[in-house]
Amino acid sequence: MAAVMVARQGRELQRYSDNTGGRMVVGCIPYRVRGDGEVEVLVISSQKKGAGDDVVMFPKGGWELDESMDEAARREALEEAGVLGETGATLGRWCYRSRRYDATYEGFVFPLRVTDELERWPEMAARRRSWVSTQQAMDRCPHWWMREALERFADRFLLPSTP
Repeated sequence: MAAVMVARQGRELQRYSDNTGGRMVVGCIPYRVRGDGEVEVLVISSQKKGAGDDVVMFPKGGWELDESMDEAARREALEEAGVLGETGATLGRWCYRSRRYDATYEGFVFPLRVTDELERWPEMAARRRSWVSTQQAMDRCPHWWMREALERFADRFLLPSTP
């Protein structure tokens, strides 16, 4: 019998920022390098009702008391995108207003080199995932701070184009 994966729920272990008073969230930019050397990033659809098909997000969620930041990033990648991988050094820290709550969140984003893409994962019924170029992700991402993290990712991982 196969093990059932369940996403964490609840706020009992949630960390809150001393700087903003809001939740602390951790996310990642899952990526892979194709055989031709091109880098692709994995984007997921929003769970929110009414979110357009063209809206892309990266896995992110609450950083909990019983895990490190990179453990939280890897957990979110598993729960929301169904991928396993290895995190690199953080791409940075951002403070942003929640669209749903009257709070300012403090978020951290890591690159995550994907080592395994699962066929089944906790949020597979609620999200779509797709591999796209960094430019496609940048063009479709509605959140300024995720686009900025993606720019930092591109600066770190993409080779400059040759004329």
